[in-house]
Amino acid sequence: MHKLPKPHHPLVTHIFTADPSAHVFEGKIFIYPSHDLDHDGTDNDNGDQYAMEDYHVLSMDGFESPVIDHGQVLHLKDIPWASKQLWAPDAAFKAGTYFLYFPARDHDGIFRIGVATSTSPAGPFLPQPSYIKESFSIDPAVLVDDDNRAYIYFGGLWGGQLEKWQTSTFEPEAVGPAAEAPAIGPRVALLSADMLSFQTAPLEISIVDANGSPILAGDENRRYFEGPWVHKYNGWYYLSYSTGTTHKLVYAISRNPLGPYTFKGTILPPVIGWTTHHSIVQFKDKWYLFYHDSSLSEGVNHKRCVKYTELSYNEDGTIRMIYPD
Repeated sequence: MHKLPKPHHPLVTHIFTADPSAHVFEGKIFIYPSHDLDHDGTDNDNGDQYAMEDYHVLSMDGFESPVIDHGQVLHLKDIPWASKQLWAPDAAFKAGTYFLYFPARDHDGIFRIGVATSTSPAGPFLPQPSYIKESFSIDPAVLVDDDNRAYIYFGGLWGGQLEKWQTSTFEPEAVGPAAEAPAIGPRVALLSADMLSFQTAPLEISIVDANGSPILAGDENRRYFEGPWVHKYNGWYYLSYSTGTTHKLVYAISRNPLGPYTFKGTILPPVIGWTTHHSIVQFKDKWYLFYHDSSLSEGVNHKRCVKYTELSYNEDGTIRMIYPD
């Protein structure tokens, strides 16, 4: 066990963690982060410095309880189709089974999304022999809706290769749209009843401004980059994501899980380090934002730490901006 967590403090310090996906399972808080390796490699826009090879699961009985590291629950060597880079994962529960969704490069260097299963939220997780058919890019996030339908959201630019799938076929030399064109949006697919495959082909989500016009690719403060997360509040779907180059967490809302989503504002300004990635979860009667920064390593971009803080809504449903310490 590790010390009691405090808001805006690292949940654990014995390993580097990032990209936290938080859920309430069995009355406890479970966090599914990526596990940064401690190495001295150089940084680049392709994300080669993020060389993660395994996953740990963290849990807390509550915010007044110590953090438990359940140890390694899945390793790269146990995934037949994957070659490297176990990036940001997510978890879901349905019909007695826990599912861990994760991206990795296949043996051709193309990012795909895999799934592993367990009878416990703490793992260990057993991977399926192949990645999800028709999956691509990174950052899977799953919403099991009130009607028990499950949607998987995913996609990230640059190292995450999303711009290379604009024609639904991988084009290794493809680049993003011009600044004045609509920005690339995240993808969403309905998962099959057994949660192991896509029931529908991935659909691009449209993110629009207050007038219904698409957010443009050159709008660095609002356009989608990576790290989608969808949660529900008072009948609205909230799509939150990272803007990438401007290092913000922002959000948009919709009445439909498939969108279009109307941009609303910023949740979290830039933190220490290049990337920002998060999740939003309700525990008892309060809401919380889990995120990461590089404060534990004093700014090394691939040596990050998971943190949390309370999240609040205004009466009109907008999210109050959170300022990192």
